[in-house]
Amino acid sequence: MAIIHQKDKRSGITYAYEATYYWDKEKRQSRAKRSLIGRVSPDSGQIIPTDGRMKKRSQGDTPPSPVKHGPKSITQYTRRFYGATYLLDAIGEKIGLTEDLRQCFPNSYKQLLSLAYYLILEDKNPLCRFEKWGVTHKHPYGKDIPSQRSSELFMGITEEAIHQFFRLQGERRQEQEYWVYDTTSFSSFSETLKQVRYGHNKEGDSLPQLNLALVFGEQSNLPFYYRKLAGNIPDVKTVKALLVDLEDLGFKKVKLVMDKGFFSADNLNGLMKEHLKFLISVRTSLSFIQKELDKVYDHFRNFEYYNEDHQLYSITVPGEWDYVQERRYKGDKLEEKRRVYIHLYYNIDRAAEDQKNFDRRLMKLKRELLSGKHDPRHENQYKKYFMVKNTPVKGTEVMVNEEAVKKAKRYFGFFALLSNEKMDSITALELYRNKDLVEKAFGDLKERLNLRRTLVSSEKSLDGKLFVEFVALIYLSYLKKQMQMKNLGKDYTMTGLLDKLDVIECFERPGRKLRVGEILEKQRQIYSALDVPPPSSS
Repeated sequence: MAIIHQKDKRSGITYAYEATYYWDKEKRQSRAKRSLIGRVSPDSGQIIPTDGRMKKRSQGDTPPSPVKHGPKSITQYTRRFYGATYLLDAIGEKIGLTEDLRQCFPNSYKQLLSLAYYLILEDKNPLCRFEKWGVTHKHPYGKDIPSQRSSELFMGITEEAIHQFFRLQGERRQEQEYWVYDTTSFSSFSETLKQVRYGHNKEGDSLPQLNLALVFGEQSNLPFYYRKLAGNIPDVKTVKALLVDLEDLGFKKVKLVMDKGFFSADNLNGLMKEHLKFLISVRTSLSFIQKELDKVYDHFRNFEYYNEDHQLYSITVPGEWDYVQERRYKGDKLEEKRRVYIHLYYNIDRAAEDQKNFDRRLMKLKRELLSGKHDPRHENQYKKYFMVKNTPVKGTEVMVNEEAVKKAKRYFGFFALLSNEKMDSITALELYRNKDLVEKAFGDLKERLNLRRTLVSSEKSLDGKLFVEFVALIYLSYLKKQMQMKNLGKDYTMTGLLDKLDVIECFERPGRKLRVGEILEKQRQIYSALDVPPPSSS
């Protein structure tokens, strides 16, 4: 039971109610019954018995027992779901996430955790439905967080506190591991967010967008940094800002894994200038890549270079990068050769797919030429791959430029990686393919954590919401790695595993220790596989 005060907006009178909580078995959620006690005196704060219409009880009525303030004798248990939130509690303590949040947000870390738990366990549900979930689950904050309160909470998350959190999380990552860097886009209907712009939307959405950059630890599989970007900034322009941010966070020895969208001479020169290590995908059309590939082309597909695990051919060859540095303090330009390592790969299946797609494209171009319906965007390809003749008798004749086609097909099935740290081709490939964890993280943000559309109208609210989504992503990333390591994926999806634990209940009563409900053997096995002891009664 509990005493609840509620103000009547019409009369301005505050009434006191006695609330009794009980468990609704049909709806499987906690419910409450309220009984009017009286009105609250605005002067003394005491509860004056009334029948609800400002009429005191008649003289013949039995006077009610005086309301006693202070601890009450409560006989009813609070019954809530506990198994999944207990798991998240244990993970947060284990990876230092709870401690870092407590240090950076001492007054609100419990609310932040509760919102993150909700996003994880109630995937795709908006935050406005937190109240229903909060009543039925035991969570760090333990109280409701209304929409207005969550908005205020988001707006109270400062850049300084986020910066400190990044630093603490980064220090928990292994110093020598590579950090995977990538960006994605989120569409938005907002006309008030400054960084929402039209740009290259990676999902083909026609809406204006906001870009998000994310850094993951390649070995830990955990994110520790993100940055919000304007929607019209291309990937290649973001690397310099990333290096500045990482330096501000105190990270000097950085190793980055990036895709070909980040490749440029300026970016590689910038990384080398700061003596940072990198592994980046590069186009095989680059002249210095083709130069090295041509040297090994004839014997590249020999048996000795075949890797059965990855089903491709691979080789690493040393190369030289033309390093350029503008030295403003000396007023000159430093130019020298820097050692790099070119990792070359050939995949037969990819070659067949490339050739099939290329031939389809040529057929489409030829049909456009024969029909006379030219696409201005294809003019360069018409000139490169075809010779066109128009005669009065035969009309339009289109002949293929065999030499140009042969040259284009020469490098089908090949792809390349570039690094400035010595490693073999398979190590480089496995490091690069771990970049998929960022792609999966972007999927989690957009789908499971309901961030496909940025449904906020102010910059501060967006910043705060992104941070809470980021905290939730850390939990999801840890769980995914543990499920993969312990082979739990063959029996459970992420949702299925959390739902399996979510039904475990706990019972609380003031003055009594917490009591945990029944735990099945399969549930114990899940906790054990995740290296978390099953919950027990206090």
